[in-house]
Amino acid sequence: MRTAQKARQSRLYDVAITVGLIAYGVVHLLIAWIALQLALGKSSGETDQQGALQELASKPFGGFLLWVVAVGLLALVIWKVLELVYGHLDTEKKVSSVGRGVIYLALSISAAKVAMGSTESSSSKQSGLTAKLMESGPGRVLIVIVGLVIVGVGIRQLYKSVTKKFLEDLTGGVSDSTVLLGRLGYAAKGVAFVIVGALFAWASISYDREKAGGLDTALHTIRDQPFGSVLLTLMALGIACFGVYCFVWSRNAKH
Repeated sequence: MRTAQKARQSRLYDVAITVGLIAYGVVHLLIAWIALQLALGKSSGETDQQGALQELASKPFGGFLLWVVAVGLLALVIWKVLELVYGHLDTEKKVSSVGRGVIYLALSISAAKVAMGSTESSSSKQSGLTAKLMESGPGRVLIVIVGLVIVGVGIRQLYKSVTKKFLEDLTGGVSDSTVLLGRLGYAAKGVAFVIVGALFAWASISYDREKAGGLDTALHTIRDQPFGSVLLTLMALGIACFGVYCFVWSRNAKH
């Protein structure tokens, strides 16, 4: 216990969290860039975390950078675990820490896989799993539940944007520009989560597994709407705002 508490107070711990949040921001900036390319009709790849990691892999020193992302995000997982054990959090914050930890871990594993040369499509894996679940009544119910949970996460993101609750994650003085970045970023992520969750639930109701996609499916759905390119451009800019906010967060993270 003392070792873990000392680790939380070490310089290395601070640096690891900083690197992890910067990596998290980079992933969101890449997603925003790919989404913008989709809005302009110039993208054929996946507009989600997997696509962002593949985009990073194609850059000079991409393999090295992917390992930095993987290790950095793993550091965020450790941060959330230690926070749960020693942080004296209330129930709401415990649930939030668990959720964030799961997201960081999934992204870390994905980054490591891409760094090792994996090109497996996340959307095709998800489609296959959805198809299996749709073969039974309980499976379809589970898809609806998953969809509603994702919608709930999206509403939570929107709530944080409206109430500026995300400022609880920061220490020190916060500028108006940081608040604006956070509000726009969380709003964009909230809308994306709500669309993803709604598509999941509707896929089960309509027996259409193709609708049960992730962020990639959601962004394509936005693009296909009237004025979709404009809406998708705004979404991309919002996600980019969150990416930049993560850089500010990395310097002022409360832990």
